[in-house]
Amino acid sequence: MGSLGDASQPDWDALIIGGGLSGIYSLYKLRKLNLRVKLLEAGSGVGGTWYWNRYPGARFDSESYSYSFSWSQELLDQWDWTEHFAPARETEAYANFICDKFDLRKDMQFHTRVRSAHFQEESRTWKVGTEGGEFFTCRFLVTAMGILSTPTLPNIPGVDDYKGVAYHTGRWPKESVSFEGKRVGIIGTGATSIQAIPEIAKTVGHLTVFQRTPNWAIPLHNGKISKEEMEKIRQGYKELFKLCSETNMNFIHPAEPRGTWEVTQEEREALWEHLYGQPGFGLWLSNFRDMGRDREANKLVSDFVANKIRQRVHDPATAEKLIPKHHGFGTRRVPMETNYYEAFNQPNVRLVDINETPIEKITSKGLKTSAEDFEFDMLIYATGFDMVTGAYDVLDIRGINGIKLKDAWSGGPKTYLGITVPQFPNLLMIMGPHSCFGNFPRSIEFGVDWVADCIEYLESHGKTWIEAKPEGAEQWTAHLHDCSKGLLSQEVDSWMTGVNKNVPGKQKRIVARYNGTAPEYRQRCRDVAQSGYATMKLA
Repeated sequence: MGSLGDASQPDWDALIIGGGLSGIYSLYKLRKLNLRVKLLEAGSGVGGTWYWNRYPGARFDSESYSYSFSWSQELLDQWDWTEHFAPARETEAYANFICDKFDLRKDMQFHTRVRSAHFQEESRTWKVGTEGGEFFTCRFLVTAMGILSTPTLPNIPGVDDYKGVAYHTGRWPKESVSFEGKRVGIIGTGATSIQAIPEIAKTVGHLTVFQRTPNWAIPLHNGKISKEEMEKIRQGYKELFKLCSETNMNFIHPAEPRGTWEVTQEEREALWEHLYGQPGFGLWLSNFRDMGRDREANKLVSDFVANKIRQRVHDPATAEKLIPKHHGFGTRRVPMETNYYEAFNQPNVRLVDINETPIEKITSKGLKTSAEDFEFDMLIYATGFDMVTGAYDVLDIRGINGIKLKDAWSGGPKTYLGITVPQFPNLLMIMGPHSCFGNFPRSIEFGVDWVADCIEYLESHGKTWIEAKPEGAEQWTAHLHDCSKGLLSQEVDSWMTGVNKNVPGKQKRIVARYNGTAPEYRQRCRDVAQSGYATMKLA
C-alpha cells in the first residue's frame, strides 16, 4: 500500500500522538500497511502511563500475563513477567522491548509535545503543530494519548507558594526519592495514593495523609512468578486470551451468573471470602450479577468490605474515616492494595479527614487546614488526572469550519463508537471517550485493529475522507445512555462519570465510557466495518 491520495501530498499518511502501548501498536500495525507513519511523543521514551507514573508502589492491577499483547507469538515466547502484577518499571521495560524488537523507534520523535491539530478541508489533511514550533501534515490523525496522561493539581489556593520539595504522582522524577527522616504530606487517597502510601510508610519520618473521599480497596495478593510458572502461563496464553475476550471487561475474571438473593447468607459470605482472598479484581468483577444495580445487594457486599477494613485498622475512629459512606463498593473503579490499611496502624502515619477540617491553603512551609498548620519537608499531590477527555481538552483541535473539539464536547463528548467524531474527518481515537476500557491492552488491540482495517478499506476503495455522521453520534450516545441506565456507578462522582472537582467545568456527571459488555462493544464496531462503513461519511 502506498501513500494515500493525490491532492496536496502530506508529509505523512498517518501521525500518531502518544508513545504508550496504544501508540506503539498503532505504529506497528500501520507500518504493516506500508504507510508513511510517524509517532510523536512528549516524553524522552516510550511507555505512556508506565513512563510517567513512576511513584513508589506503581504497578498493574490487572494480571501481567493478561496485559501482554497477543498479536506476536514471538513476543509471547520471549517476554517473561516476574510478578503476577508487574511494577511500573517492568511494564516500561516491556514497552521498550517491543520497540527494540520491531525496530519502531526509527519512526518515533521524542521530546515533542503536540499543541494543535487543524483539519484542512481543501487538501483533506491535518496540520499538526508542536510546542517546539514544528508543523507536520498528515492524512490521518491517530490519537493514542491515553486516559491517564493529564495530571491535575488540587483546586486549593497557594499551590505555587510551597517552597519545599513537591511532586505529583503522575510526574514523579526518574531519580530515586528518599523519605527517610522526612515529614511528608500527601493529598489524596485515590488509586495512586493507595499504592504509594504503604511504600512511603516503610521509611518515612512522619506521613500525614489528607483524605477527601475514601475509596473501597481490596487486597492485590501479588506474588513472584517462577520460570516454571511463567512457562506454564505461556503454554496457556491461547486459552487465557479467549477467556478475556468472553468476559465483560476483558479481564480473566468471569461474571457470576447468580443474583445476591438467589443464595443463602452463608453462600454469599462464602463467595465473598473466597474472592477477597484471591489475587486481582475477583471481588469486583466476579461478584453477584446484581451488585452494580440493586442498592440492597450492593449494601450487603459494601458492609462485608467495611468489616474487613475495621478488622485491619486498629483505631476504630481511623477505620470509620477510611470506609466510604457516600458510594457503594464497585460503583467506582476499585483500587487494589498491599498493606494500605495496615499503614495507618503505624505511629508515624496520620489520617486527616479534610471534610471535617478543610484545607484552606498551601503555605510556603506546608499547608493550613481549618484546625491546624502543618509543616512538611515534602508535599505529594496524589490528586489524579483529568481523565478521559483531559488529554483532548489541552490541545487546540479544530475540525470542519474551524470548530474546536473542546467546544463540540462542551456538554460532554460526542463520538461514534468512541473512535470517530462528527465534523472531525480522519481523526481516529484509540481508547477515546465512549470506548470500552476494561483491561487496556485487550481493548487497545481491538481499537488499533479496527482503525488499521478502516484505513486499509479506504485506501483500497480510493477514499481519503471518513467522518462520523451527526445522526450516528446521536444514536451511539443514546445507546451509551441505555447501557448506563440503572447502574449505581452513574450516581457517583468519579472519573468514570467524567467528574473531576479540580477541573473547572467538570462537576457534572456524564456518560464517559461504554458501560455495556466488551463483547457487545466489539460486535457493534465490527458490524459497522462489515457494512463497508455505511453509517459513516466516506469521500
